[in-house]
Formats: sequence, structure tokens, C-alpha cells
Amino acid sequence: MPRRERRAQLLESALEVFVAQGYHAAAMDDIADRAGVSKPVLYQHFPGKLDLYLALLDTSCDLIIDNCREALASTTDNKDRVTATMKVFYSYVASEEGAFRLVFESDLTSEPDVRERVDRVTTECASMIADVIRTDTGLPDEASELLAVSLVGMAQVSARFWLAGGGEIKQDDAAALIAGLAWRGIRGYPMTDDH
Repeated sequence: MPRRERRAQLLESALEVFVAQGYHAAAMDDIADRAGVSKPVLYQHFPGKLDLYLALLDTSCDLIIDNCREALASTTDNKDRVTATMKVFYSYVASEEGAFRLVFESDLTSEPDVRERVDRVTTECASMIADVIRTDTGLPDEASELLAVSLVGMAQVSARFWLAGGGEIKQDDAAALIAGLAWRGIRGYPMTDDH
């Protein structure tokens, strides 16, 4: 199997094991078994369990950040931007693969490299949202950033709460409900003369 395909196979197997067992309980033996390879093959691609976990975390963080960027760029209507961005977080936690557990529920957040990556989701998504807020309202950087971090936090926490509750509210309805709450709050900030 070509190196790139093998690496993808190993990452997919590792994701399944880490999501099911958590970082500390997962063993490289389990990951190798799940992938149908020997441990030496696994170690050829990833020198250790943390390296493997960080590679998965990078992929997961990049996905949510890229999806947030796309949601913000999908329209110039801010109400629709809020809705699209909320849907990003709800879709992410609802994904069958469960990768959100690595980002939002990691049992390894005391590890500096993990914490840095997890925080990157909040800071990069909030930075993009803050740019929109700052441009449209003329609020200072600090105020725009605080509002943006609050919106990201609302999205993350409410999406995880919704999923844990068994999803009695349909995914799109839940995202729309929280987007409505966020929009009612953020739309109260004055637009600049340009908008």
C-alpha cells in the first residue's frame, strides 16, 4: 500500500480507537490491530501514540476551522452567517466518526501540544468572527474578540449539550434555535456608517 494511503488507514483506525477508549486507555497494539498492521508498520508512520494523536487532532481542528471560514464567506448577510457558523459546530459534533471528542472532550488537555491545538479552534474561529464584528460595528479589537469568543463558546457548548441530550431536537432545528439566540444578541450592536 502506498505510504499516503497507509497513513490515512492508520489515522482512521486510530480515530476509532481514541474516540472509543480515550487517549490514556488506547494502546498502539489496539490501533495496529484495528488497522490490520503490525506495530512496527504503525511506528514507521508515527513514532509514538502522542504523535498519532496530534496528527488526528490537527486534521480535526483544521476541518472545523476551514468549515467556519467557509460559513463566514458563504454570504454577506450577517444573520445567515450566524446560522451557517452555528451549523458548522452542530454538524461537527453530530458526525458519526466522533472526532469532536478529540477536540472538545480530550482527556489529554493538560499536554501543552494538545492544549495548543484545542485552543486554536477557538482562537482562529473567533478571530474570523471578530473581523466581521469589527468591520460591521466599528467596535474596538478587544470588544470584537470577546463577543466572537462568546459566540464560539455558545456554539461549542450548546452543540455538545444537544448531542449528549440524545438529539430530541433535530440537528438543524437545534442549530437554528441557538443561531436565533446569538443573532438576537449580536444584531443589537450598531452598524458602522459603511454598513
